[in-house]
Amino acid sequence: MEYVTRIVIIGGGPGGYEAALVAAQLGAEVTVVDCDGLGGASVLTDCVPSKTLIATAEVMTTFESSYQELGITVAEATAESGLGVDLGKVNRRVKRLALAQSHDITASVTRAGARVMRGRGRLEPHQAPDGSRTVVVRVADGSEETLTADAVLIATGGHPREIPDAQPDGERIFNWTQVYDMTELPEELIVVGSGVTGAEFAGAYQALGSRVTLVSSRDRVLPGEDPDAAAVLEDVFRRRGMNVMGRSRAAAAKRVGDRVEVTLADGRVISGTHCLMAVGAIPNTAGIGLEEAGVKLTDSGHIKTDRVSRTSAPGVYAAGDCTGVFALASVAAMQGRIAMYHFLGETVTPLNLKTVSANIFTDPEIATVGYSQADIDEGRIEARVVKLPLLRNPRAKMQGVRDGFVKLFCRPGTGIVVGGVVVSPRASELIHPISIAVDNNLTVEQIANTFTVYPSLSGSIAEVARQLQTSKAAQG
Repeated sequence: MEYVTRIVIIGGGPGGYEAALVAAQLGAEVTVVDCDGLGGASVLTDCVPSKTLIATAEVMTTFESSYQELGITVAEATAESGLGVDLGKVNRRVKRLALAQSHDITASVTRAGARVMRGRGRLEPHQAPDGSRTVVVRVADGSEETLTADAVLIATGGHPREIPDAQPDGERIFNWTQVYDMTELPEELIVVGSGVTGAEFAGAYQALGSRVTLVSSRDRVLPGEDPDAAAVLEDVFRRRGMNVMGRSRAAAAKRVGDRVEVTLADGRVISGTHCLMAVGAIPNTAGIGLEEAGVKLTDSGHIKTDRVSRTSAPGVYAAGDCTGVFALASVAAMQGRIAMYHFLGETVTPLNLKTVSANIFTDPEIATVGYSQADIDEGRIEARVVKLPLLRNPRAKMQGVRDGFVKLFCRPGTGIVVGGVVVSPRASELIHPISIAVDNNLTVEQIANTFTVYPSLSGSIAEVARQLQTSKAAQG
């Protein structure tokens, strides 16, 4: 009798469903246990919905910022008020696309041969003598089903962190999973938190027509990102009318009639019609039997994993936001695939975070890959840096693009590209050639000598490489 490897995956986000596809294609018997719908938060309440909302905001911003320069006329009746938006219609589209994406993923996983169970999984404490693990699934009707697995993948994601004195109510005070229920545009929106989520939503709602106040506990927006990029974005925010409050930690938020008052740690109070809390995420690792099964967690509750997604418990892997590696769908998916390749005996390349590309979907977008400016400034790697403003790019001039730059980092001796930053419209697309260079150890000479289209924004990547090539020759 042929032996079939049994895989149980708890969580159907990118880490879970990508792992399921790989394992099923390699002949394993796969069960995915999920309580909300395949795609997880990434598809249902986070990445897909937010970027769909931002797509509408992007059209608004592009038009408002450049129509006069490009010679487009607007009827006098609407010239003063500008464009408008039907937020109810926008959010209905957001939800429709998210649900359709989840259904597509479910169909793909099922078609690959995996079983999908709606319920909540719990890992049992002990490993059987044959090395197998037991997962108990509580389904919607309250009954339980026991699954036996040769390997278990934990891909349970995370949920919004909340401040005790600023509890979301889904009407005036929101977390980022609740904003898609709004039917009318917030007149005055207070966004608490200036990380990636806070910056993206603040920029989007400002573009849609809200008066936005962004409350940042740090000196600047996007404190963990490239400082030059963050400076550009903050300048754009302020120039477009956003009230950016630095060094202002929120302590509480409460409803006062049809308004919201946010109290800061220094006693100041700011008022708006709505408030969005974007203060981080908490991993979904509590109450599912992890520590009892020997899975070690960090102080923040994230699962400790190695570069092939193994946890401290034999036969148990983990992927995605619950691991605290990078809160990116692409990283979660890679972790899930790596876990399955490793357990099923396939050739596997361990996770290399220095080849991960990421994007912040503000306007302009901010894309990064490889080593950062902080790595260079703090001596973790020696590299040469050149930054070229987009103002010099002919295509940018034609499109009325004023803000942004391309920055490359390369090793001083070899010229090997080790990182880069792009701040521009569609930076998420422009970062890819730099990602290829970082992943394949390409040199600035190779990039500089590759043809680019003229005129194009990507021409700035080649131009930066040429400047690095010139400076390398001068140093030599």
